[in-house]
Amino acid sequence: MRGRGKKKWDGSGGQSEQALGRSRGGFGTKLHGGFNGLGQPVELTATSGQASDAGQAEALLADHQPEAGVADKAYDSDAFVEAVEGRGAEAVIPSRANRTAPRELDRHTYRERNLAERFWAQAKQFRRVATRYEKKAANFLAFAWVAAWVVMMK
Repeated sequence: MRGRGKKKWDGSGGQSEQALGRSRGGFGTKLHGGFNGLGQPVELTATSGQASDAGQAEALLADHQPEAGVADKAYDSDAFVEAVEGRGAEAVIPSRANRTAPRELDRHTYRERNLAERFWAQAKQFRRVATRYEKKAANFLAFAWVAAWVVMMK
């Protein structure tokens, strides 16, 4: 019987370094993406299955200067909204139900989020992206970029 990947003496290695982890759906990996106005990915990251979406929000902004930060309710945090607005962009994120003071939402701009959803629907047609056959996180992320390139070329 195989066990989990062992960590090295310096603390590196193991499942968390390879973007593997438990979530409600079982053992898996999450792909997070940042997109331009045409629905093309400009940033992709892979995390373990139990990682939160809001925890990756800052990494998705990276060195980009968006005009608007459009995201779903999972990214509704004061820190992320301040980070988006600190870059001179408008934060278009619906408020969660438990927020005491909900923000106004520009519904016309929020409709543009469907470009990212359509990208994920097309990228997950590639079995290697949908099921993660690769053992190493770098290889999985590289194939996700290959699938993104093929989707953009259509």
